[in-house]
Amino acid sequence: MLKNNVLRVNLFQILVLRKMFNPSRLFIPLANEIMSKHSSKTHIMRKIGHLTLILAAVLCSTATFAQTEKGNMLVGANLGNIGGTFQNGANRFNLNLTPKLGWFIKDDIAIGGEVKLGLSTGDGSTAFTYGVGAFGRYYIKDKKVEVSKRARWFLEANAGINGVNTKAGDISTNTNGLGIGFGPGLAYFITPNVGLEALLKYDLTVGFGSSTTAHAVGVNVGFQIYLPTSKAKQIYREERANMKK
Repeated sequence: MLKNNVLRVNLFQILVLRKMFNPSRLFIPLANEIMSKHSSKTHIMRKIGHLTLILAAVLCSTATFAQTEKGNMLVGANLGNIGGTFQNGANRFNLNLTPKLGWFIKDDIAIGGEVKLGLSTGDGSTAFTYGVGAFGRYYIKDKKVEVSKRARWFLEANAGINGVNTKAGDISTNTNGLGIGFGPGLAYFITPNVGLEALLKYDLTVGFGSSTTAHAVGVNVGFQIYLPTSKAKQIYREERANMKK
């Protein structure tokens, strides 16, 4: 079940990214039009200048696009606790990945689902974390805390079923139970549709039965793509049709 959820979320993310960042859809038709209709260098340079201005406007303006309005959706992933320790005889590597898919049910309020996968290894032990659950976000719209026209603060909370399997030598411990997490974050929109983000989060897993309790605090970085729901459905339908050809 968990494996199927991961594949579905990742497949949808790939389809959206492929459509969002396919330069041939924009540049090849424009190039053909330029070369067919205008043979002089003056006209060609003028068209290139116009194209440059259009791209600059797309990349630099975010005020005219309501990323967090009702009906939009977001899809992306967060990476957390990336890195390792290689000093004082300690060798440890950590990596966590959390794909997400959500919808804005009201302006600035989004809910959705997420999948958690993590690995921590070194010093003779290995820990694998996993989980599925739901999350909610509230984007803060207050000029008193605004740091940039392109940035939005948000608060995130999640709940679901988490698990941590740890093995050190011949000893193995398992923690499976209710997982909750919460924390503040900042999204910075590099384009009207794409935001880079950082999230400081506290995660707690309360074990079932005799399972132990696990908790952690970490900084997560990642990205989210913000799309109107109609656009996301169109992308999905087009890709499904292409796959059947």
